[in-house]
Amino acid sequence: MSNSIKNTIHFYDCIVERTQYYFVPVFLLFLRFWVAEVFFTSGLIKIQNWDSTLYLFELEYQVPILHWELAAYFGTAAELILPVFLLFGILTRPMALVLFVFNIIAVVSYPLLWEQGFFDHQLWGLMILIVIVWGPGPLSVDKFVKQKLAGDKD
Repeated sequence: MSNSIKNTIHFYDCIVERTQYYFVPVFLLFLRFWVAEVFFTSGLIKIQNWDSTLYLFELEYQVPILHWELAAYFGTAAELILPVFLLFGILTRPMALVLFVFNIIAVVSYPLLWEQGFFDHQLWGLMILIVIVWGPGPLSVDKFVKQKLAGDKD
């Protein structure tokens, strides 16, 4: 292989490496922020209109296993608590996994969602799955705690 091709490949690799070094942490933070905002806003709407929320859980949503009233409380609590953990990157992977399952339950429990919001839930599920697989990234409390506990400098 000629020197110019090697230099071009090396130059390309350097650009990709630097781009990933700065882009991936911001991208992971962006995903965490987007998903957290969506679910937290939904939780806020539920507590602002609690009578409507109870009505929906009793007559519209078909949450498996749980009594409708318990599902309303648990669902609202999940939408208000899990996004905070996700946003700040605290216990990110386990909280994202719970939110991922919660997202699936939301789709299964509300048949009308298939017509109107199914693609949104697919997008959010993919975003959550990326965070589960890649982790929260360096812009997170998890990373800070890990560095402090291990004495890491990177």
